[in-house]
Amino acid sequence: MTGASSNSDSSTTIESMEDSPDGGCHIYRNGYYRAGISIVEGILEVNIIQMTSIQMTESQAENSLVDFVVTCQGSLPTDICTVVSDPTCQVSKSAVCDPIVVADECLLTIRRAFEEPGTYCINITLGDDTSQALASALISVNGGEST
Repeated sequence: MTGASSNSDSSTTIESMEDSPDGGCHIYRNGYYRAGISIVEGILEVNIIQMTSIQMTESQAENSLVDFVVTCQGSLPTDICTVVSDPTCQVSKSAVCDPIVVADECLLTIRRAFEEPGTYCINITLGDDTSQALASALISVNGGEST
């Protein structure tokens, strides 16, 4: 079955339909079509620029706390996820995601707890509705100190 119709561009659109050997029906449309495309910048880059151990008293020394200072380029993130893994970055030990509000400059401080001394792979992901960007680091936590 074949038909022709006219659209607003004065061009002709041809539509045909045929039965296929697999028992289905295929529709072919030829003509001129319009579509809108929106290009968004997205989060282009994430960098961990500083890691600082938080000194605690002996009674608070259950977990080692580390502050990560993170910057990003591009659009401003709306959420942050931190995944702590083994030193090979293969086995995840913990994951934390939080919504964030960034005013006009992408400079964040993220505090994370480490239950025991050791070497860890940390992945920090910043995201928004249209993009994500990741930064990774290998960190050594030695009971209140980190490198």
